[in-house]
Amino acid sequence: MDSPNPTTRLSVLLPYPFDAAFTYEAALAVPPGTLVRVPLGKRMVVGAVWDEAPDESVKTKPVAEILDFPPLPAQLMQFIDWVANYTLARRGDVLALALKESLLGTPSARAKKFAFPAADPALPAPELSAPQASAVAALQEDVRAQKFAVTLLDGVTGSGKTEVYLEAVAQALRQGGQALVLLPEIALSVQFFQRFERRFGAPPAVWHSDLTPALRRETLRAVAAHKAQVVVGARSALFLPFADLRLIVVDEEHESAFKQEDGVMYHARDMAVLRARLAAAPCVLVSATPSLESVENAASGRYKKLDLPTRHGGASLPTVKAIDLRAHPPERGRFLSPVLVAALNETMARGEQGMLFLNRRGYAPLTLCRQCGHRLACPHCTAWLVEHRSHSRLICHHCGHSTGVPPKCPACEAEASFVPIGPGVERIAEEVAQSFPTARTLVMASDMIQGPKQAAAAAEAISERTVNLIIGTQMVAKGWHFPHLTLVGVVDADLGLGGGDLRAGERTVQMLHQVAGRAGRAEAPGTVLLQSFAPEHPVIAALLSGDLPEFLAQEAAQRRPGHWPPYGRLAALIVSATDEKLADATARALARSAPREPGTEILGPAPAPFALLRGRFRRRLLLKAARHVPVQKLMRDWLARTDIPKNVRVDVDIDPVSFM
Repeated sequence: MDSPNPTTRLSVLLPYPFDAAFTYEAALAVPPGTLVRVPLGKRMVVGAVWDEAPDESVKTKPVAEILDFPPLPAQLMQFIDWVANYTLARRGDVLALALKESLLGTPSARAKKFAFPAADPALPAPELSAPQASAVAALQEDVRAQKFAVTLLDGVTGSGKTEVYLEAVAQALRQGGQALVLLPEIALSVQFFQRFERRFGAPPAVWHSDLTPALRRETLRAVAAHKAQVVVGARSALFLPFADLRLIVVDEEHESAFKQEDGVMYHARDMAVLRARLAAAPCVLVSATPSLESVENAASGRYKKLDLPTRHGGASLPTVKAIDLRAHPPERGRFLSPVLVAALNETMARGEQGMLFLNRRGYAPLTLCRQCGHRLACPHCTAWLVEHRSHSRLICHHCGHSTGVPPKCPACEAEASFVPIGPGVERIAEEVAQSFPTARTLVMASDMIQGPKQAAAAAEAISERTVNLIIGTQMVAKGWHFPHLTLVGVVDADLGLGGGDLRAGERTVQMLHQVAGRAGRAEAPGTVLLQSFAPEHPVIAALLSGDLPEFLAQEAAQRRPGHWPPYGRLAALIVSATDEKLADATARALARSAPREPGTEILGPAPAPFALLRGRFRRRLLLKAARHVPVQKLMRDWLARTDIPKNVRVDVDIDPVSFM
């Protein structure tokens, strides 16, 4: 009688909310990293064979299929394990950042052939200034050395930082390697892709959440097979299976958009440094307004630093002035000071372009009853409803709840009593139409310009000067190069300075400096006018002087004594439940079991600033610790000794950026 065929046990990690790998069996040994299809309950799912010992004690099911995909590199598997350990996320959730959406479809589904044309580093490079050439030489030497190094490329707006790091990309390609460029707003980065194609004669591969599943599958395959040489992507591009990664660039490294705020809460800038270390590759962090964390790392010698102190091509930095709204207030019912109105008129009369910046979408941020003062709020979030006249709706910007303006006040029943309070960009556009009836206006906000096609059309309209006045939110602050734009007016420079956010001042300086940098990028000089009720504020003073290093030195002096980042560590617990009393009880239980180690302090529990979000009541606790304290171990032990009800969610945020 023949004996049954022998089988091999395998550990398979699945891209679902599991931390442990599952044990399956196969007729043959399957190398780690191999992608397989396996049964999970009644479903067939895709997973990856993991390099760890299988459980010999459990009953196993067989692997259904070995997929025709290149195996995940050992370096990527190590990265996934490390990110999960650092963020306290489940390993399956981290794996899902790369695999879950990419491998949708049935086993028989055939993706059509997507082209990944080769980038040509031998094409002529643009003419470089002496500072650019010096920076290029340093970065290319790091790429040639094939050793881990982190460099902060700090250059003023318009100094040609993109052209510099593209030459580092060219060096990686000449050596037969791959490169990854991370951008914070990839769907809107039209001009970057134009620059890339001019330099290399072909577009890069792209990776972000709006790609179709078929294109994600083929891009994943092309990256793993070394057919995609350069990937330009959002945060999750860090988790692609590069065959030979030689360089990582994080453009606009200061951007908070690089922090994933739900699910696996990781900061792509910090994880890019780790990925580069595992790949023995250089990592370049790029910004005109670097984060205090990166500045401190450069000052301490952990990072190298390269400076581009002047604009490229002889252009000068704009002149920045404040308009004191106490001395020069707008007319009643309006939001633009007569000083700013006059400057816009003069700019457009010269045939130049102007821009008005207000980081607030919609028509008005608040709608209230003129009779009783009742404010229209979201029923699911601690947030006011924002009026969008372009949609004739009131919208919550946090959960998407949408409704019309009620015909009568629900509090006092007064009819037609609701009035808009404060401006959004739509209201500024309305004022512009009244004040500048002949202006050719374009509103640039994320709810009006969605995706690369609309962004390209907007950029073309501005470049061809069919538009002479741009009104925009934060999407106009990053990376645009408009040579005829000479005046930027900031409608509310004080916006964002209130509240208790640790980084409020730093973020406001970064955003407004970036917005200011859109002005005067060619021959004509630029002017920036900041409307403010407090021009003496340190943030406004820093923008007026242009001395950002001094501002960061002041920020450092405020944070260092209290061991606030980057001079200490933070970790947050966010408790949420649909039952408010249950959320409170769980938060109190966590407070009772909190660690009391030397060098640590527990803040909270307290209602989160958004105490109700998407129908869930939220409470926060914050661990503040000295840099030497092992934060992850403390947090793990803390959660392990606390009884968390099944219908309560506790999210862990290591190194939080936002405190909402």
